[in-house]
Amino acid sequence: MKPAPFDYVRPASVAEACRVLAEAGGGATVLAGGQTLMPLLNLRMSQPFILVDLGGIAELRGVSEVAGGIRVGAMTRQAEALADATLARRLPALVTALGHVGHHQTRNRGTVGGSIALGEPAAEMPATAIALGATLEIISTRGTRHVAAADFYLGPYMTVLEPDELLTAVVYPDWAAGHLVLFREVAQRPGDFALVGMVGALVLEDGKVARAGLAWFGMGPTPIRMRRAEEALLGAALADLDVEAVAGLAVAESAPFDDHHASAEYRRTVGRRIFARGLREVLDLREAA
Repeated sequence: MKPAPFDYVRPASVAEACRVLAEAGGGATVLAGGQTLMPLLNLRMSQPFILVDLGGIAELRGVSEVAGGIRVGAMTRQAEALADATLARRLPALVTALGHVGHHQTRNRGTVGGSIALGEPAAEMPATAIALGATLEIISTRGTRHVAAADFYLGPYMTVLEPDELLTAVVYPDWAAGHLVLFREVAQRPGDFALVGMVGALVLEDGKVARAGLAWFGMGPTPIRMRRAEEALLGAALADLDVEAVAGLAVAESAPFDDHHASAEYRRTVGRRIFARGLREVLDLREAA
């Protein structure tokens, strides 16, 4: 099939893009990497009046260090972020997750911000933003606002982003050097969306967990922060840590569902196992006999 007719606009600045979105009155759709949108257009599952192509806005691309963290422009290609030396050094959890996003070909077109704004519940980037405590920079003709990634998602492909707003950057806070990375994903094939996935980071000080950020993907209608599991880990001495109990808390916060790929019970069972195994491995703890 071919897309329904639409007007095409390729703005040269964020201000111009915001003006077009404001004037469209909800009838515009933003084109970032296009890995999801283009098939939807061809199937006529998306029929915007105006397609706003962000590919010509240079200020939306790039990785930069800012006070207290790292700013990643929304139009930064996933492949570019994956190869960025600063991200590899400062945010290894993000780079690890990026390596599991789609395939080499799709990462050359897909963008960090595009995946986060789409809000696919089984995608790696939204959950990673939540786990690392990222803040999303959102701009419109009405001004700029900043939203915590954990507060951004309302449901499957539903976010707090208004029709006239544009996600311009993702700001990831600093994590202490040497922090530990947790990442596990179970998918039918490499590059597929996850049936079950978890991502996170831990900071250890004097044999105790001093900071924790954890999130599920593929375990509910949105990416889910594991708040109770984080609380159970904070301040815990590794020698006394009950990994299975923490895994149980983590799964209790999820909301998996049945679909034609897997059952909710499968997701809960596998989720608990990969959480426990991943936590033991990064903390170098032996599994009880």
